[in-house]
Amino acid sequence: MNPIIKNILAILVGIVIGSLVNMGIILISGSIIAPPDGADVTTTEGLKASMHLFQPKHFIFPFLAHALGTFVGAFLAALLAGTHKMKLALSIGVFFLLGGIASVFMLPSPNWFTVVDLVGAYIPMAYFAGSLVVKRN
Repeated sequence: MNPIIKNILAILVGIVIGSLVNMGIILISGSIIAPPDGADVTTTEGLKASMHLFQPKHFIFPFLAHALGTFVGAFLAALLAGTHKMKLALSIGVFFLLGGIASVFMLPSPNWFTVVDLVGAYIPMAYFAGSLVVKRN
């Protein structure tokens, strides 16, 4: 297969599967760590209104969702890539980082979480995933 087409498909697979992992973790998070009493977590407006009720434990699964979704997406993109494996892994990290930045503007969170999430969940996980694939080959 043409390496360019292979790389495009790798990026698409990385974005789709990484997004599914992210959403899957978010969907199960409420059954593991219950949301605060009175918090409506089903809508963005409800989350905005009840964000002040959230404790640090409520941010564990959003961080894991962002980090693991990025990791899986970047790993698959690098694994499936025909060329430029690390660049494709990092491009998945940048894609999800842009989503994280957009999320910060749409859904305000505590400053500590914003920093930890944006600095630790995206580019480092994409780099780690890319490194695993590059070392493997």
